[in-house]
Amino acid sequence: MTTEPGAAPALPASPHPALTVRLSIMQFLQWGMFGLWIPLAGVFILATPGEGGLGFSQVQLGWIMGISGSIGALAAPFLAGQIADRYCNTERLMAVLLVLGGAVWWVMSEQQASPLWPALVLSGPQHRFAVWLALAVTASLCLAPTGALSNSLSFAQMRDPSRQFPIVRVWGTIGWIVAGWVFSWVWLQRNLVPGWMPPFLVGTKFPDATDRMLDALKAAAVCAWVYAAYCLTLPKTPPRRESADKLAFWKAFRLFGRPSFLVLMVGALLIACIHNIFFMQASPLLKHIGIGEHNVGPAMSVGQIAEIVMIAVLGLLLKRLGMRAVLTIGGAGYFLRFLFLGSTWLPVWAIVASLGLHGVCFACYYAAAFIYVDRLADADIRHSAQTLFGILIGVGPVLGGWLNGFLAGQFTPEGGTLDYTRFWYVIAAIGLLATLVLGLFFRDETKPAPTPEAA
Repeated sequence: MTTEPGAAPALPASPHPALTVRLSIMQFLQWGMFGLWIPLAGVFILATPGEGGLGFSQVQLGWIMGISGSIGALAAPFLAGQIADRYCNTERLMAVLLVLGGAVWWVMSEQQASPLWPALVLSGPQHRFAVWLALAVTASLCLAPTGALSNSLSFAQMRDPSRQFPIVRVWGTIGWIVAGWVFSWVWLQRNLVPGWMPPFLVGTKFPDATDRMLDALKAAAVCAWVYAAYCLTLPKTPPRRESADKLAFWKAFRLFGRPSFLVLMVGALLIACIHNIFFMQASPLLKHIGIGEHNVGPAMSVGQIAEIVMIAVLGLLLKRLGMRAVLTIGGAGYFLRFLFLGSTWLPVWAIVASLGLHGVCFACYYAAAFIYVDRLADADIRHSAQTLFGILIGVGPVLGGWLNGFLAGQFTPEGGTLDYTRFWYVIAAIGLLATLVLGLFFRDETKPAPTPEAA
């Protein structure tokens, strides 16, 4: 069988187990490299240089996590939807981005300027804020789009994505969990013994554990390079030469005329803002309540474990409860999670257990929202509608970064530490507002109208 140049490769009539394994390994590496360092970022960014951290302020933490996250989210649709769809094989573009992004991560992990980067030598120590922010943005530009590209490659190789993709994608979440656990076991602690909390092996932390956390970026860089080499072994996924409707993206804006889409976007903006703050402040909070640096990342993985369970039952929930109820549950998950995080008088185990609400948040809001957009949009603008949704979500981290700095400034007494109770309660109030918006105003416009017979 032959295919025309630029045409998608012919797919087998049924999924081959070997292909599922190959794509699962891809997702494992894709999200494992992020799981190595993102759960730890809040600790080593805020820790003082004397403790081995970068010594940045809460405002600077918001800028680093917010700006880089937003720019990456905004760049992803362009790289995934334009370059990969029109000019370059997906697996090759991913390999190039991973090599470049891994190099930037490696440089970010160095405390002193490298002679290989003369511009940084002029800037002084690499942990100075302006340099680190520029590097974080550069890394995000390279690496954030690989998530969308890995998904599009998977879809291009699958005969039945709705059935096959969840099986493959769950290995990304497993990769995030395993990477964080292994890094903690190997690099942050010693004398491991069994424990009852994740990662179920605990030991004595190294005295310089905070300083060692920066090495998570080096480990992530190595993972990115291994992943780049692996990409070159993946099935060829050439660009689609057929020209898509150039007006599709603008047609997608008509969805704002649908009340359900408008309500969904309002809720998305609120939730995207507070969603990113979780990754900024959850790890410093865990350290504040007594969890050692060596156990912060593994404790946060409770959320990813719950995510696996919730994604598995999402289809059943949508069928039994309906889209409106599921989205509202997702918003309520954010409210409850932040309410627990602010209740610092609770036992440590209760606060750690509340991190499991991340699974409810992610599955019942984010995953369900993407499903709804796909249902609502006409077939010819579905990709553009998802891109539009992704761009609007990409604005959230910028707002979250500003809000993190503002609230930290309001709730940190001079010379003192952040009042996490008041901080998280304000974030919880925003989650409650999003829940009310969804619960009171969202109506599923994809449900068929009742027939006279049904009435």
